[in-house]
Order: sequence, then structure tokens, then C-alpha cells
Amino acid sequence: MHPMLNIAVRAARNAGKVIIRSFEQLDKVEVESKGSSDFVTSVDKNAEQVIIETIRKSYPEHTIIGEEYGLSKGSEDDYQWIVDPLDGTTNFIKGIPHFAVSIALKVKGKLDQAVIFDPIRGELFTASRGKGAQLNGMRIRVKAHKELSATVIATGFPFKQKQHTNAYMAMFTSLFTKVSDMRRAGSAALDLAYVASGRVDGFFEIGLKPWDTAAGELLVIEAGGLVTDFSGGHNHTQSGNIVASSTRLQREILKDIRPHLGDALSK
Repeated sequence: MHPMLNIAVRAARNAGKVIIRSFEQLDKVEVESKGSSDFVTSVDKNAEQVIIETIRKSYPEHTIIGEEYGLSKGSEDDYQWIVDPLDGTTNFIKGIPHFAVSIALKVKGKLDQAVIFDPIRGELFTASRGKGAQLNGMRIRVKAHKELSATVIATGFPFKQKQHTNAYMAMFTSLFTKVSDMRRAGSAALDLAYVASGRVDGFFEIGLKPWDTAAGELLVIEAGGLVTDFSGGHNHTQSGNIVASSTRLQREILKDIRPHLGDALSK
């Protein structure tokens, strides 16, 4: 295992311990609102702090970008860690056992290492640039479907950007009439990990942040898949509008998304 991936795994497992302890005592978890339909808990903050401390022990000069604490700039800005300590906070708050720790490392602007850890199931998804993707050490691959008819597509509702509800529902309806079924599970990181491991065949969502998608993007790519924005380009990091699947299926998903893009979703 790459030494930096090893540190990412250690950080994710340490955060997972914090999360599981708190999940067993949800009545003691403090919940705050960051905005409309956007929540943060004391657990998000504690888990992120544990991740930062674990990374800093080995790489004190690296930059860390976290969902809760923002930018922690180091002198070695070529190394940027992108951290979501608890992806699926709403599930966590409600006692729904589907959430994950997501940690990615960019080296000179390119995704290099990725970990998504599901502490409930003990599932560790990992990827290193050019080395493939694994689930608990076993190689994983995207499912290479050519048509939508036999597929299950994951998605997320634009609950933080409800102004896009009509456009989103048009995309959903267009796809739903062609696929076998759709899933909305509440964790974009796990959705992407599930695309990489072939559990679902594709994923799309509006308005995600880099910490939601960075680790999952590398997993999908290293598992043989494709990640783009809604136009099939590479602006998804900026726009937050993301599609992930096998290369052939991506074309079919984009065909159903593109007709419903307004100016705000054209990237």
C-alpha cells in the first residue's frame, strides 16, 4: 500500500471509531443547522479533528481542506487532502446506518489517493492513481452495461439547491422510464463507491462539493469508469454537477440529462 494511502486509511478508521461510538448514543449528539436542510453534528467536527491530527502526525506541512474546518494551509501546497468526516450526516442523525468517511489526496492538482470507509459495514474502499481500486483489498470494477434497461442508477435530491427541483425531476423522470430502478440512499461518497464496485451502475447529482466527490471520483476512474459534469465535460469539481458510470453507459445517461439543462446546470 502506498504510504500516503496507508495514512489515509488510518485516519478514516480513527474517524470511524468516533462515529460508531456516537452512533450508539445518538441522544447525546449535538446537532446544529448550517443552512436550509444542511446539518452538522459534534461528531462531524470531532471526526474531522481526528483525521486532521492523524494526517498532521505524518505530514505536518500538507494542506488539508475539510468540510467543517475549511482550509488548513501548509507550506507544501502541492499536497492537498480533501476530507469529509461524515458523508451522510442526515442519515446519521436519524439513526439510518448508511454513511461514510471520505478522504482524498491531490498531488499537484491531480487525484492521487482515495479512501471511503463505511464504519457500520466495515467496508474500506481504496484507490491509488494508476493502481486500480479495491474493496477490503479485493479488486473492484464498474459494471460495463451498454444500455439503461437493466441498470440501477443512484442519485441524490438537490435538497440544498431546491431552485433546481423542476430540472432535476425532469432528469429523474426521463431516466426512470428507461432504467430497471433508481436509488437515493443519502451518501454521495458511498454512491460513488458503489458505482466503482458494481453495486449500482451509475450515479448523478446536482450541486455537490469537492469533499463529497473527490475520493469517489478516483475510485470510479480506477475501477474503469468515467466521471463528468452534465455536459460530458470536466467542470464537475467547479459546478458540483456530477455523473459517474461505465464509459458506454455514461453516454446514455447524459442523453437523458442534457435536454433538461438550463443555463445554471449546463456545466
